[in-house]
Amino acid sequence: MSKGHGGARKGAGRKSKSEEQELIEKLKAKIGDDKAFDSLRALIEKKDFRAIQLYFNYRFGKPKEDVTIKGEFEGIDFKALFD
Repeated sequence: MSKGHGGARKGAGRKSKSEEQELIEKLKAKIGDDKAFDSLRALIEKKDFRAIQLYFNYRFGKPKEDVTIKGEFEGIDFKALFD
């Protein structure tokens, strides 16, 4: 293992709440919430999967990853559900 890797480092870890709030204010001043939401909306309208996933994860929460689905799915056109 090379020297200087691992362990506690200055500046490592989560930022303090005040630093986080300061960053939020800077981003809001430079970009603005409306512009960010408009950009996300435009990507969703283009059916960008990552934008859609981001929206749903924040809007409804990230789904559980250990979901088991049982049953018959023959004859279901899943693509048509999203058109």
